[in-house]
Formats: sequence, structure tokens, C-alpha cells
Amino acid sequence: MRKLLLPFAALASVLSSPAMAWGYLGHSTVGAIAMANVQPSTRAAIRRLIAHQAELDTPECAMTSIEKVATWPDCIKGEKGRWAYQSSWHYHDQPVCGTFDLKQLCRDGMCATAQLERNEKELANRKLAPVLRLEALSLVVHLVGDIHQPLHIGENEDLGGNKVKADYGDAPGRNLHSIWDTTLAERAITSARPPLVRVYSAAEKAQLATGGVADWARESYEISRDVLYPLAFGGKLPCDDEGDVKEPQKVVWTNAAIEQTIPIVDERIERAGLRLAKVLDEALG
Repeated sequence: MRKLLLPFAALASVLSSPAMAWGYLGHSTVGAIAMANVQPSTRAAIRRLIAHQAELDTPECAMTSIEKVATWPDCIKGEKGRWAYQSSWHYHDQPVCGTFDLKQLCRDGMCATAQLERNEKELANRKLAPVLRLEALSLVVHLVGDIHQPLHIGENEDLGGNKVKADYGDAPGRNLHSIWDTTLAERAITSARPPLVRVYSAAEKAQLATGGVADWARESYEISRDVLYPLAFGGKLPCDDEGDVKEPQKVVWTNAAIEQTIPIVDERIERAGLRLAKVLDEALG
């Protein structure tokens, strides 16, 4: 029982932090869900890899828990020179005013879907040094979360909504991406009942832990295309009659939109956590 409660304690420490955001709270929740649902042998293997975190020489981004493992790829963005090559690994942009085509829109494999598949193989490779497998572990945990965030896949030539100024209900001064990355995700995670971090039943896992990387990306794309952008832009996509992108404009994410999309955020995080658990079991179990 004590082992099962550890992910809950870790999440509680996240919620008490003054800097609650999707970048930390969302990714750490995905990691905690996975840690609570992997096989015991997988959990032990993760802890053995974490024991090598000092060898990465990132003391400001030390991987001391699954939550820190999940957020390491964002934390190291502060060391711009050393890790700059990873900047495009966090997304795989697909135009909501165009077509979904993962093969055409990933230059030289420098995108989230390709890097997830590459790092899964590295994580499973017992011949690699543990520190390299730990880096691969962190990228796998993080990228599964990124691919399940709709605006990391489906976007409108607006940097995943970053260029679209937006109000969150009555709160001004945000953009469309930050609403999904922070405010909406925070509300969804903290209000979920039952809590998202828990041991899921076999039936729940069978229902939620489905598909592969391309399926997960397509789900996110379709949420952006069919729900997210239409809600933001008055019921339709921000495309002209020829299917071209319209210039970004300010939008209001209404209270009705907030209530409608909280369940979507919760399900994306649940699916990400349980699918991640399956990936980790296959690589480490």
C-alpha cells in the first residue's frame, strides 16, 4: 500500500508548488499515472536508471523522481546551447486547415513522433550505458505527454496557438496555447474525481491504453481540428474558403468552452499515462 501511495504524495507536492503549469503539472501527472500502473519489475528498473541521473550533469534539472524525469526535457531548455538540438522534438505540427500526414511533416526525424519511437528503442537497448537509457526514459515519458496535448500536433501556422491572443473566461492576457498548457489543464487535473493518479482497473486499461504513436497523434490532431479551433473561432476553423490560414486574432475561451473541454483534457492525460505505462512495460518489464 505504501508503494502505491508514493505517486499520490509526489503529486501533492506538485499541487502545493507556486508554479503550477501544464509544463510541470501535466507532464508529472502523466508520469505518476504510469508509475502507479507499470509492473513491479518496470518500476524497479526505472529507479535503477534514476540512480544514474548525476552522470547527466544537469544539477538544476536533477531527475530524482518520475515527476522530474517527466519534466527534464523542458527543464533543460534553459541550457540553450547544450540541448538546443532537441527544440523541435516537442511537437509534430499538422495543419488543421490542411491534411494529416505524419511522414511529410517531420524533417529528418526532428519531431515528437519520430523521436518517441527512436527513444523507445534506446530505452529497451540493454547494451547502452544506463545514463543514455535514462535520457531516453525521460524523453519517452515527456514525449508521450506532448503528443497527447492537441496543440502539440494540430495547429494553424500559429505556433500551436501561441500567436493567438486569448482570454480565459473573464481573465485576460493569455494565448490559446497557454490556456491548454496551463490554466485549463490545471483546473482539469485538480478537479478530477476520482483522481487521475491511481491504480486503474484492467478494464480501464483495455479501454484507454490503445493504439500506437500515429493513432495518438491523429487523436490530438482531430481534437484540435474538430473541437479546439472551432470553439475558439466561433464554431468553425480559422480558414478561408480556399482552405488557407486566416491571420491569427484574439479569441475568448468562454466559460462554456471551459466546461466542455475539461473532460477532454482529463481523458488525454489518462490515456497518456496508461499508454506510457504500457510502453515502459514493453521496454523495461
